[in-house]
Amino acid sequence: MSMSRARVARRIAAAAAYGGGGIGLLGGVTAVLVLTEVSHAKRVVGGSDDPPPRADGRYGFAFARRTGQPPLRLAFLGDSTAAGQGVHRPSQTPGALLASGLAAVAERPVDLRNVALPGAQSSDLERQVTLVLEDPELHPDVCVIMIGANDVTRRMPPAKSVRLLSDAVRRLRETGCEVVVGTCPDLGTIEPVYQPLRWIARRLSRQLAAAQTIGVVEQGGRTVSLGDLLGPEFAANPRELFGPDNYHPSAEGYATAAMAVLPTLCDSLGLWPEEAPEMLDEGILPVATAAAEAAAEGGTEVTAARGPWARLLRRQGPAKKEPAAVSGSPDTSSPTSPPPSGC
Repeated sequence: MSMSRARVARRIAAAAAYGGGGIGLLGGVTAVLVLTEVSHAKRVVGGSDDPPPRADGRYGFAFARRTGQPPLRLAFLGDSTAAGQGVHRPSQTPGALLASGLAAVAERPVDLRNVALPGAQSSDLERQVTLVLEDPELHPDVCVIMIGANDVTRRMPPAKSVRLLSDAVRRLRETGCEVVVGTCPDLGTIEPVYQPLRWIARRLSRQLAAAQTIGVVEQGGRTVSLGDLLGPEFAANPRELFGPDNYHPSAEGYATAAMAVLPTLCDSLGLWPEEAPEMLDEGILPVATAAAEAAAEGGTEVTAARGPWARLLRRQGPAKKEPAAVSGSPDTSSPTSPPPSGC
């Protein structure tokens, strides 16, 4: 299965590189059927139209007084998952969780700017990247992108989806910014989608995630697979890990995703200890093979090696549920912090 997924992912990535957009993941009739079912499922469970809580601001402000080091700058881009839709407190969003975790590991304050837009597809990344790069006060050290689910449910050609994501990563990398991408989540976990369509939705999601990985790594970014990490936990504990709308993650679900991304986020800045037990180095593999392996196992990191090769790092053991506490929300004592968001 992984070899087949690797071939499909490579075909999609190649089409993206050469401007193609018509390579499909499944037969036309089947694809329309499953995507219509997934879209219907979202309408059935309702989704959330409430704006996500605003978590922008400074985290770990005490480290500035203690060490005198300037803050790290973290930007978040993507769709409703990146924005944290479905929870009510800023501290529960993935941006806030990762900013707190990064501040704790680095022992430096972290300034967070989140430009993610609920409902966004990869076509919105050009606008989001422009917002980040044109902000004179930001100049991010690292960006986290979470994108892909809406590309699948709205039938964007996968090669186009990968090309748009790759372009965004390239623009960010050209400024010296590190990039970590949480690839397409597993749409097979949405409860109202039943077999065999649940299996097909999972296949669509994983194939896009693998193709995203190839595109990101080729532009010098890193990826973390979220789909299979969240999939079994969501399937086993849907009431715990899905939010009140039964579509977006709950606070517990976002914490699971954030803790999968945190080691890669820190390592991209040279901050993760080499002896840390959470990641197991699987060595150097062809990038398409590494991408397929990562898509099948959540929490797996893929980063560029040399030429058409990539390094595969697997997470060992269950994901932690909460990051090291620095501050549950932006420090309101910081002049750059916004007023508290309404809950």
